[in-house]
Amino acid sequence: MTQYNRWYHPYDIDEKYNKRVAYFSMEYGIDQAFKIYSGGLGFLAGSHMRSAHDLRQNMIGIGMLWKYGYYDQVRHDDQSMRAQFQKKFYTFLEETDITVSVAVNGHQVKVKALVLKPEVFGTVPMYFLTTDIPENDYLAQTITHRLYDPEMSTRIAQSIVLGIGGGKVVEALGGADVYHMNEAHALPLSFWLLDKYRSVEKVREHMVFTTHTPEKAGNEEHDINFLDRMSFFNGTPLEEVRKLTHMDGHLFNHTLAALRLSKVANGVSQLHGEVARQMWNEKHGICEIKAITNAQHANYWTDDDLWDALQTGNDNALVVRKKEMKHLLFKIVSDQTGKLFSPEVLTIVWARRFAAYKRADLLVRDFERFLQIINNNERPVQVIWAGKPYPFDEGAVNTFNKLVNLSEKQPNMAVLSGYEMELSRKLKQGSDVWLNTPRRPREASGTSGMTASMNGSINFSIQDGWLPEYARHGENSFILPIVDTNLPEHLQDSEDHKNLMHILEHEIVPAYYHDRGKWLSIMKQSMFDVLPFFGSDRMAHEYYEKLYSY
Repeated sequence: MTQYNRWYHPYDIDEKYNKRVAYFSMEYGIDQAFKIYSGGLGFLAGSHMRSAHDLRQNMIGIGMLWKYGYYDQVRHDDQSMRAQFQKKFYTFLEETDITVSVAVNGHQVKVKALVLKPEVFGTVPMYFLTTDIPENDYLAQTITHRLYDPEMSTRIAQSIVLGIGGGKVVEALGGADVYHMNEAHALPLSFWLLDKYRSVEKVREHMVFTTHTPEKAGNEEHDINFLDRMSFFNGTPLEEVRKLTHMDGHLFNHTLAALRLSKVANGVSQLHGEVARQMWNEKHGICEIKAITNAQHANYWTDDDLWDALQTGNDNALVVRKKEMKHLLFKIVSDQTGKLFSPEVLTIVWARRFAAYKRADLLVRDFERFLQIINNNERPVQVIWAGKPYPFDEGAVNTFNKLVNLSEKQPNMAVLSGYEMELSRKLKQGSDVWLNTPRRPREASGTSGMTASMNGSINFSIQDGWLPEYARHGENSFILPIVDTNLPEHLQDSEDHKNLMHILEHEIVPAYYHDRGKWLSIMKQSMFDVLPFFGSDRMAHEYYEKLYSY
């Protein structure tokens, strides 16, 4: 196992992508078997690693080996959600003989790197860091136990391991030209680079940054003295930290620091690029914020038979295959809920992270009206929800459980647990409509709609994230009118709900049941329009073009 203790790729690098890039992400959605992700950030990073491999780019991935993953979403006896933290073993990871040390809260912690070789899942070489080794005491071992641990000091320690530990692993492999932080979780990396280069200008030459969310919760802030005590700044004196990052108060904003210590940054859709520039542009000393629209790996997410039918113009085969995929999804529905869904019935899916701004329960805001629509004998509708709330977010868990309770005696309504990559794929393949209801403009990208389109599931969405670059109402999707975001949230919700129900009742349901030609045309157009632009090969190329060569 000697090859992977140095910078190595088992393929010839395409000269367009010669620059050495180390990509840092707290989570990756690579394959169902590898449970080290929570949601969209991970799905995006996983697709990037696959496309970087397909394009023969000179890139490696740096991540964390989570012993208990994010969590396994299971049920209590009453069907409400339970978060299970189950130990994971991955026999496909291999030793590298690379172990480095980092300081956490003034104590030395050993960090071991294991490699995921490209031939396993079709990614670039990826290195996963663990502190769960005998050389560390129990507290240090727990740093890499849970993705997004609720204990704040553990979360900070995780950033130190990813950033500084990851930086040292890259150095042991031979070093990189560009260090790419996917979100600011790896920010301690910049202070390790400062120690390496002894110049903040040099740090900026080598660092780029992708910001993913306009949500305040996604832009972490912590007490700067607490971070200093935790060794977050890699021994850089606090006064120098303040000077370099222009943080004068007691709160240290991770995203803002990343924007000030990088040569260039990007938002993850054209709209999000604008939102990010508006959010941060009044702050002095930040780098340019470009926009590179997120994308997903077509070969991983698409169904070959469905695409063969589309590309050969075989409408009958397309319809038959879609029904077969609905059957496969409905087996999961019946297994989990005891409900028998019909492939003849219009099926809507809402599936993503259960975050408050995503409004999982918008569709049931007027529950009686909702029931009238789904239980219409002539034109019934089946609705499926799935998604993982953050396990320590009581409000999000309560929303999930509320939907479980509402669905209990409803034959056309189901809530599924275990929303991971394989269930995500099945939901996209087996749905007719992919519902997306975030409060605009709080969805940075929303890539699940891309993979839904790749599988003939028509987007029904708020105009947020990637949708304005893709959607044409009534042609390749169904889009809600833009609501005034200056309104109080409850009025925005009310207006969006009104528009949602109107389009569902008067456009979507009639087209599905009474104008199959139109429905098929929209479905086909949605597939034609999503690729190649929203495939991650375009995205992986753009990162080299717009960020790494900046």
